[in-house]
Amino acid sequence: MVAQTILSSEAVRILVCTACRALDQENVRPGADLIARLRERLNARALSIAIADVECFAVCKRPTTVSLTAPNKWSYILGDLDAQTEVDDLIDAACSYATSETGIVPWKERPSCFKKGVVSRLPPLNGIKA
Repeated sequence: MVAQTILSSEAVRILVCTACRALDQENVRPGADLIARLRERLNARALSIAIADVECFAVCKRPTTVSLTAPNKWSYILGDLDAQTEVDDLIDAACSYATSETGIVPWKERPSCFKKGVVSRLPPLNGIKA
């Protein structure tokens, strides 16, 4: 588990898709459950990481989907998350991401949900030359 450091809400955001449907249950949308569990665990671990819901990441075949994002850093989209069992791993992933200078987290520092769940990585907007 990553050391429990107080992180500024400006340092990292976890964006959670609330449109994702459970593959085996059409009417279940696990994103809202994940948001509630994240907030509860962040509070218990005394961590300040911003959580926000988004309507859709268009990764419907890999629910539940989240994004790790921060200003001037690469962003990640992670899929296949289990809202009930991977909350602490996701928080650990966000902590590793927050402490990375560029947002690129070395493979060995990634919890299992981060290793298996990467859908894409996007460059920081300020790093793109038009």
